[in-house]
Amino acid sequence: MSAIRTDFPDLPPLLDQAILDPLLNDEQLHELCDASCQEDVRAICTTPQQLPLLRKRLGSSDRRPNLIAAIGFPFGAIPSELKQAEAEWAASQGAEEFDVVPNFRALANGAINVFADELGALCGLGLPLRVILDMVRLNQDQLAVAVEASIDAGATGVQTGNGFGPACHPDQVLQLVALCRERCVIKAAGGIHSIELIGELVKAGAGLLGTSSAPQLLRSLRQPVG
Repeated sequence: MSAIRTDFPDLPPLLDQAILDPLLNDEQLHELCDASCQEDVRAICTTPQQLPLLRKRLGSSDRRPNLIAAIGFPFGAIPSELKQAEAEWAASQGAEEFDVVPNFRALANGAINVFADELGALCGLGLPLRVILDMVRLNQDQLAVAVEASIDAGATGVQTGNGFGPACHPDQVLQLVALCRERCVIKAAGGIHSIELIGELVKAGAGLLGTSSAPQLLRSLRQPVG
């Protein structure tokens, strides 16, 4: 019999299952939630609209994924007051962490205080917060400023992108490793659908992995190889 793969780190604690598609019906949401729980993923990331249903499905067991609310998703292009209200509402509905798309318009206009103040107010809610960057589009200077402002505001992590566009590349993780200097967690996200890519991203320095394929990836590790 062929051997089962054993050359990967313990993956479930690194995986955040993304459940963000607005066209998923309730039955499909339940199925994805149940599969994520069965595979013992670290967390489930979802939209505020889907959050209450998933919160109810997860229940109150200690052995379940954390529930992440994606705030300002996917482009962050809403007023700060609405983003704050969205996060407060999500917290009241059982969100335990935030993945936040920041104010890119402020960043593009050099209004760094505006960019940072919005994140600082959201961090003030007291939940772990990662800032979703857009590494495909940000230039090096913008990326460096965004990382520094995010960390200064109290973010516990930064994320490579929102999942739109090309798949996450290990070089993006290496860029963030150099900029973050071990001050926050780096989450890789976008197009992560193979064990090979996961291995490259973890080797580059990703501490978390956001994917819509967590259960499938974990099951594939149990398949015989060779």
